[in-house]
Amino acid sequence: MTRQCPPQAPESGAALSGSVLAEAAVVFAVVLSIHAAVWDRYSWCAVALAVQAFYVQYKWDRLLQQGNAVFQFRMSANSGLLPASMVMPLLGLVMKERCQTAGNPYFERFGIVVAATGMAVALFSSVLALGITRPVPTNTCAISGLAGGVIIYIMRHSLSVGEVIEVLEVLLIFVYLNMILLYLLPRCFTPGEALLVLGGISFVLNQLIKRSLTESQGDPVDFFLLVVVVGMVLMGVFFSTLFVFMDSGTWASSIFFHLMTCVLGLGVVLPWLHWLIRRNPLLWLLQFLFYTETRIYLLAYWSLLATVACLVVLYQNAKRSSSESKKHRAPTITRKYFHFIVVATYIPGIIFDRPLLYVAATVCLAVFIFLEYVRYFRIKPLGHTLRSLLSLFLDERDSGPLILTHIYLLLGMSLPIWLIPRPCTQKDSLEGARALVPYAGVLAVGVGDTVASIFGSTMGEIRWPGTKKTFEGTMTSIFAQIISVALILIFDSGVDLNYSYAWILGSISTVSLLEAYTTQIDNLLLPLYLLILLMA
Repeated sequence: MTRQCPPQAPESGAALSGSVLAEAAVVFAVVLSIHAAVWDRYSWCAVALAVQAFYVQYKWDRLLQQGNAVFQFRMSANSGLLPASMVMPLLGLVMKERCQTAGNPYFERFGIVVAATGMAVALFSSVLALGITRPVPTNTCAISGLAGGVIIYIMRHSLSVGEVIEVLEVLLIFVYLNMILLYLLPRCFTPGEALLVLGGISFVLNQLIKRSLTESQGDPVDFFLLVVVVGMVLMGVFFSTLFVFMDSGTWASSIFFHLMTCVLGLGVVLPWLHWLIRRNPLLWLLQFLFYTETRIYLLAYWSLLATVACLVVLYQNAKRSSSESKKHRAPTITRKYFHFIVVATYIPGIIFDRPLLYVAATVCLAVFIFLEYVRYFRIKPLGHTLRSLLSLFLDERDSGPLILTHIYLLLGMSLPIWLIPRPCTQKDSLEGARALVPYAGVLAVGVGDTVASIFGSTMGEIRWPGTKKTFEGTMTSIFAQIISVALILIFDSGVDLNYSYAWILGSISTVSLLEAYTTQIDNLLLPLYLLILLMA
């Protein structure tokens, strides 16, 4: 894997400055667009947060270049604080707006809590960066203090006491997860990626605890996602702590790993889910998966695609074995095969049965994370085999001990299905550009990022300033997404764009520009920004 040499660090930092400015300009364009669409006191908070995050990001970049950051973050990328800081606040704002339009006050308040939580977590990350910067940046501290004061003042008069406590609970969980996971997993995240991933996990954990204590009734599908995500995170923290004191590669440790996995699954996760849905979780899952004939056909089709993906991995590793070079890596086009397979998986699910896709994606996430634990801890009998098979598909973003690219791909495709509350997405509230919300992952990652990567690496000649991305790749990405929207209109009768073509084109173009300039995980970031723009 290519790593940066120490003498080249200053030169790399200089090269990043132009791309950072362009990335910031794209993010500000998104923030101002949402601000214009929503236009209330919460949108002013988002603008203030973006300004302070822009200033603090440069302090994080300097800390990374000088090696003075608190934790070891992912190399060959900037801090990414600005684009990551705006995801949860903007998502909360558009969620509040849509649920208000749909006449759902519960989820309208939920959107406000999401926005407030995102702002609180982002402000904490900014305070952390400023607190360890030497010398203390006076101007940046003043701007951050002013923005934080405005946000706290507005939110103080907008949130109830219970909602304030909920925000503080998420912040507390976020602080502890930062200290634990960033210490155990060095070089796996940039500061922005850590903010986005750990902030989302903290919110999910808090929601699960809240719903468990209040005995609230809800859709078992939603509870299934919450319990699975929290269960897999707790399993990872448990085994990471345990294997600090013992060798995980022995047969005794491997047997203990599998036994404890069964204990945690059968003794914690399943009873927890049973308490929430008031039904046997296994029987509910089986009845849900095979409820209709359409679901059986979809499951058979997805099983076939999964088999094809496994055969691609085995075939590429067989080619590596026959290659004379021991450093053989799969080319970009080969890695994008999986993007095409994922697109072929998600489009039929979105068209024919979104609840099934919701649950199936959750199961796949649990399987991916479990296999990553097996690979990372070298659990017998599959640990070493997975290490060998997956090492072929590594790139510069997998610089830490974990391989997260395939998990990020699954998350990017699934988040538009998972995030938007179904009571706020009835047909009358999903007209125009909002009808494409479920397809945000397919468009941004499955089509846009794939086409940009393939055409940019094979035909691109004109590079965007300060990046390796090309103008040709970005233009073909936009064109491919427009064609995909036309095909969606043909095959999905439930989509009615209602003459909102200009907003759709602007959203696709903006996200494609963000893909060209960002150094963060685009599989995760791009679908979220396209989702936010389409929902607005």
